[in-house]
Formats: sequence, C-alpha cells, structure tokens
Amino acid sequence: MSGASISRNEVVQFVLRISLVSIVTYYSAKWLMKNLDPTNKSKKKAIDKAEDILRKLGPNIKKTALTNLNDYELVIASHLVVPENISVSWDSIAGLEHVCQEIKESLVFPVCHRDMFPASSLYQAPKGVLLYGPPGCGKTLIAKATAKEAGMRFINLDVAMLTDKWYGESQKLASAVFSLAVKIQPCIIFIDEIDSFLRARNSSDHEATAMMKTQFMMLWDGLNTESDSTVIVMGATNRPQDLDKAILRRMPAQFHIGLPSEDQRLKILQLILRQEKLATDVEYAQLARMTNGYSGSDLREMCRNASVYRIRKVMREKTKEIAAAAAAAAEAAKANGMTNGHCSTPASSVGSPMLDEAPAITMEDLVESLRNMKHSKYNSGHINDARIDLD
Repeated sequence: MSGASISRNEVVQFVLRISLVSIVTYYSAKWLMKNLDPTNKSKKKAIDKAEDILRKLGPNIKKTALTNLNDYELVIASHLVVPENISVSWDSIAGLEHVCQEIKESLVFPVCHRDMFPASSLYQAPKGVLLYGPPGCGKTLIAKATAKEAGMRFINLDVAMLTDKWYGESQKLASAVFSLAVKIQPCIIFIDEIDSFLRARNSSDHEATAMMKTQFMMLWDGLNTESDSTVIVMGATNRPQDLDKAILRRMPAQFHIGLPSEDQRLKILQLILRQEKLATDVEYAQLARMTNGYSGSDLREMCRNASVYRIRKVMREKTKEIAAAAAAAAEAAKANGMTNGHCSTPASSVGSPMLDEAPAITMEDLVESLRNMKHSKYNSGHINDARIDLD
C-alpha cells in the first residue's frame, strides 16, 4: 500500500510539473512572438487610438459592429475622423460653388435622403469619386466638407499604413479597410494622391504591391453587389493620367478642380481676409487681377505672408525707438556717472516692444508679399504664366 501510494504521488507530481512547464512554455513563446514583431508598439498605439475614436462614434454605430472588430480593423480605425471634429464645411470653400453643388446633388443627397425613394435601386451615391486638378485648389477641402455635411465617417487612408514587411499582412490590411467601412457605414474612404498607390499596373511592379492593388480593387468592386452598403471611395490627384484604367472605371463620378478664375480668386481672397483687420486701400479686384494662375493655397500663403509683413514693419520701428531711447539713457547715465560717480539708469531696463493695437494689413503689404512669391516661383522654375492645368 505504501509503494502504491508513493507511486501515485509521483504520478501526480509529474503531471503537475508537465502542466506547469507547458503553461510557462506557452506564455513564454507567446510573449516572445509578440515582442519579435517590430510593429507591435505602433499597432498597440493605433488600437488604443482606435478604441478612443470608436467610443465617440459608439452611440451612432451598432454595438455588435464595434465588438467584432479584429486587430487589422482597429489599426485602420485609428485613422477615422469623426464628422463632428471636422472644421471644414461648404462655407470654408470659395469659388467652387458649381462643383460643391454638383457633389451635394449626386453624393450627399442620396446619402442623407435615401428614404425618399426606397424602392429605387438606382437612387444611391456612386461607389467612387475622383477629384483631379492642380495642387492647392481645394480637393482635400471638398472631401472633408462632403464628409461633414453628409454626416459620414471619414477614413483618411494613409497608404504607408497598408505596407508591411511580413508577407500577406498588406492584403489583410487592405481587406480590413473595406470590412471596417461596411461596419461603420455610411463611410468615405479618402485617398490623397491616389496615383501614388493605384497607378497603372505593369510587369515591373513588385509582387506584394501588385497583390495589394488587386486585393484593393477586388474588394472595392465587390461592394457593388451589396445594394445596402454606403461606402464611397474618394480619391484626389493631380495626375489622373497615371491611374490604372480599372480604377478610373470604378470612379464614375469625376470632378475637375482647376485653377481659379479672376472671379473665383476674388471670392477666395474675400474668404481668407474676412476676419482680418484691413486698411481702406485694400482692393480685392486689383489683387484678383494680379494673381493670374495662382491656386487657392497660393493666395492663402500670400495673405499669410502679408500679415507677417505688417508686424515686421511695426516691430522694426519699435526696435529703432527702443535703441534710440537706450542710447539716450546711456548718454545720460554716462554724464551722470561723471558727476556723481555712479550709473543710475542701465540700458537693459528699457522695456521690450509692445503693440498697443494690431496694425491693419495694407495693400502695400499684399503687393510686397505677391512680389516676393513671384520671385520665389521664378527662381524655383514655377513661372506663374507658364503653369499648366495638370502637373
């Protein structure tokens, strides 16, 4: 009986040791595999950010959709933009009223008023929208304003996020883009500079890149079979000729955002300077004529630089006044020191320049800023009159 009892204890101890070693080995291997992944920290940060964003979207999204998100979908969700956090609206865009109105009618209305024609299978937003034209003309602003006004979730897709050193990971991330968009619909997937990601395919493409493009287009086209899904892929580019023909076919709604005309530049300048303090000599019409070939981004930079000029001139005058006052104080201190033997007012005690009132932006500031911008463009090879519609 004693031998049987000892052998039974030994068996129990042996099983416990095996179980303990197995548990330690399992968790050690799991910890090792997790820490061998170089993207582990970035994925963890992305998941934490995604959970915070999804919490804000929680009341408007089905709870089952949020609880069933996998790690890849959470990584993509870290690039979500909540509509309430978008500061751009239609009022933030000037000179593109015709484009904005067309986008409202063909994209926003079918999303916001889909219940008007419930029996129609044609009354729906397009699956793909392409905004093309020169850089700095408002393509990204239009995409943000569309998401804001339509109340749609906005995925600002970073192409670098889809590339991964591990084989097959890029395809899983591309698949997660669309699976997440379907779960949180209505949703806009915005790809800025889409030509760098979905350019025309050729035999020199890397295998991983070609597979990712194919996976992306397959999932995109598969959305057409789901009539109830409201997922729109919106791309912006200034090189539409570089896009793959299959991509252009998937983007039936195409809008050209060209360089602004004189009337459009007038409206853009009024919008940019509406909250600034201006002198009475500022003439919008003259500035609009002088800025032929300039984009909206160029006009904003010109006005920003002019705003700096007004402060620069005042600060220079203040600095001269302070220097003159310091020199006078030094002379007085020197004379006083010669008679009394000590210096009473050091030059360092003169206060720093302060502005009693912000000066107004003058026409001279704007013209000087425009002159410097033209000089910079000429030296860099971007001559204003020689600019073409598309790079």
